[in-house]
This record gives sequence, C-alpha cells and structure tokens, in this order.
Amino acid sequence: MKAVAILVMFGAAAAYGQESAKLSFEVASIRKHEGPLNAIDQYSVSGPRLTLGGFNLPFLLMEAFDLRNFQLSFAAQSATLDDYWDITATAAGTGTPTRDEFRQMLQSLLAARFKLQVHREMRETAVYALVVDKGGSKLKAGSGDAPCAARMGPVQPQDRNYRYQYINCTLAPLVNTLQADRPILDRTGLTGRYDVTISATPDFKMRDSSDPGDISLRDAIRQLGLRLDARREAIDVLVVDHAEKPADN
Repeated sequence: MKAVAILVMFGAAAAYGQESAKLSFEVASIRKHEGPLNAIDQYSVSGPRLTLGGFNLPFLLMEAFDLRNFQLSFAAQSATLDDYWDITATAAGTGTPTRDEFRQMLQSLLAARFKLQVHREMRETAVYALVVDKGGSKLKAGSGDAPCAARMGPVQPQDRNYRYQYINCTLAPLVNTLQADRPILDRTGLTGRYDVTISATPDFKMRDSSDPGDISLRDAIRQLGLRLDARREAIDVLVVDHAEKPADN
C-alpha cells in the first residue's frame, strides 16, 4: 500500500483540492430517516435548495466528494454507518448552484455537523480497466444535444439478465453502473457521447448460481468493441478518520 502524505482535516478553511475556504449552506436541517428506504435516487434540487432523502454516511461522502464506493475507507468501524438521514439545505441567494458548488457546501456541512475528519491516500488494488479492443470501438454516436438518459433493469420480469441502456451519454454512467468482482475504471480515452445498449447478467446473480442463458459482463462489453483488462492500479481513496452522529434539528 502506498500512502500519499496529504491530510485533509475539515475545519475553518481546509478545502478538498483547493486553498480557498469552502462554500457553505445558509441554513440546513438534518433529521434521521424514518420508515422504509426508497429505491430511487432521492437527490433533488430546487433553486438554492438541496434535498437528500435516506442517505447514509457513505452515500453522503460519495456525493460530497464525487466518489465511487470503492474509493471510501473507514479507519475504524463507526456507529454512524448504521443510520440514514434526510437533509434539506439552502444556499444563500436565489440562484441555483452547480452540483460542484453544492458538493463543497455538503463537505462543509459534514465537517460542522458530523465532525468529519478524513485524509487522502493512493492505494494499489486489483481493478478492471475498460479499454478499446484490438478491432476498435463499435460505439454508436449519441443522439443530438439531449441530456444523458440512463436506464437499467431486467430484460423481462424475473429475468436473470439486465438491460443497460444509455442514450447520449459519456462512458461514465456505464462504468459507474456496471459491477464486477473488482472496480471498473475507464481507460478507453474516449470522450464523446454515445448510445449504448447491452444485456448482461449482474455479477451478484452469477455469484449465487449459474444458468445457460447467462451473459457475462466481459462478453457484453466485447460487443461494443471494448474489453476489460485485469490489472493493478493505484486509486485515490478517501479515508474517514472520525465521524459523529449529528443531532436532529
């Protein structure tokens, strides 16, 4: 394991990746989530107001720092991991902040209310690198200027195979959605927007049992003129040194 001696202690002026003080919300309410969790994404923005529904600490960290789950590590088991929170927070003014600005504000909120302390490390780990196959990419160019639309789910009810569809998207949603026995990193160098549809059997189903109709992720990816290369790479990891449960308000 290779560690980088960069310590990010969240306080008055420490900023992730920058020197200036972070933005912060003007007002914020944090309450423990009650009732069942909704499977759909409970992230919404209305003008200067950000609402997060049913987010636990890992979800909050992934949003605040724009991370994927394998980029999070906890120095010690924390009771804060067991709770889910509903957050409503409002920025100053009437305009709509960008998502990056909201993320800075969320970092400040986590520091103030969760007493969050973290540091960064580079850790070498086993990954799959998504690369262009020898025959070249077979990706179809995206559809005009429409925003990215992504959908996934069983091809048929109770089907083991899932359809993954991305319309006018970069490869990021595809890479972030697909799951395997190790992290998947985009190393294609492709920066365009594409229309992509593949069918594959999710890894969690193939781990439990097998079926003649299963489609491996590797085979599905090869149809796009891409492949998954197993290798070891150093990845950026956010290590949580300390976090506390916030008081409801």
